[in-house]
Amino acid sequence: MFFKKMGLVKTAEEIELLRENNQLVSRTLAELAKHITPGVTGLQLDKIAEQFIRDHGAVPAFLGYRGFPNTLCISVNDVVIHGIPSAVALRDGDIVSVDCGTRMKGYVGDSAYTFAVGNVDESVMQLLRATKESLKRGVAQAVDGKRVGDVSFAVQSYVESLGYSVVREMEGHGIGTKMHEKPGVPNYGQRGSGKKLIKGMTICVEPMINMGGRDIFQEKDGWTIRTKDRKCSAHFEYAVAVGKEKPDILTTFEYVEEVLKQKGNLI
Repeated sequence: MFFKKMGLVKTAEEIELLRENNQLVSRTLAELAKHITPGVTGLQLDKIAEQFIRDHGAVPAFLGYRGFPNTLCISVNDVVIHGIPSAVALRDGDIVSVDCGTRMKGYVGDSAYTFAVGNVDESVMQLLRATKESLKRGVAQAVDGKRVGDVSFAVQSYVESLGYSVVREMEGHGIGTKMHEKPGVPNYGQRGSGKKLIKGMTICVEPMINMGGRDIFQEKDGWTIRTKDRKCSAHFEYAVAVGKEKPDILTTFEYVEEVLKQKGNLI
């Protein structure tokens, strides 16, 4: 009852509204996937996303959020998250995390996918695959009776076993009528620790995994987060409702990956 009063546990109707938003984010990322090639700029992608979101009855959740100036976060290579779209063209061999949010019918969607631009070095592709796999492993722990630390441990233990590092200062979060709600969902931690997960809680799990060390810094723009050693970082994000026996994933990468498969650029 306490968690329901706090708004952490959502009703079935609320979860469907969150699903509707997150499915739109998924389709927006798929639309962007068609255009992510060498030569496209972050600002061009941002314009495509804003138009697509508005055409589907929603508004961009990031635009103006705490002063953020754009619809998308476009984070290239050593940018971990919160990159501001620019007029700089993507180059062959880049990777780019695209983080997107919507607001519709009073609820929010939020998801991210890291794309390979053209021909990417195999060692970097392995980072992308490992980060996406860690997301799946973390989300699998979003079950009634588990704890946040179970999600965190699943992510951390997998990527660290492969020699990658986990960003500590940034984390996943609850989601609902607000972009960031409780509880925080770190990508590192111990099994059996942290907040208890209860059926109906809705969270975003978003591993931010570095090829090199875990240390990061913020640019003077107040948003852009980079790896300190300037090595690549990958970022994938799902919104999920905690289920009784298995997680109810509100996001899907199916739309994105169908486009990537057609382009011959599937991770």
